[in-house]
Amino acid sequence: MANIKYDKLQELIRELAAEYFSRESNRQSLITVTGVDVFAHGTRAKILVTVLPESQQEAAVGFIHRQLTDFREYVMKRSKIQRVPFFEVSIDAGEKNRQRLDEIQKTI
Repeated sequence: MANIKYDKLQELIRELAAEYFSRESNRQSLITVTGVDVFAHGTRAKILVTVLPESQQEAAVGFIHRQLTDFREYVMKRSKIQRVPFFEVSIDAGEKNRQRLDEIQKTI
């Protein structure tokens, strides 16, 4: 039962994050929310993102960090989550590795 609850919470946060960051970004990079991990009984959540082009990655992560407080308020207004988690962000290394493997396979 708890897994279904966390899965729904993760999907809701992923959808809201994708919507919010695509609306608020300056369009100099493509920020894709690839997933969300929820920890500590729903009090913390890590938003996993990829950024294209990679040269804009550091600037995009900085932008997201600056927006996390506003994003938390956005989640409070747009959802019925009783206890909105505190958010952190990181680059989705698994997705980057998968993309690299795809590039390597294309050259073979």
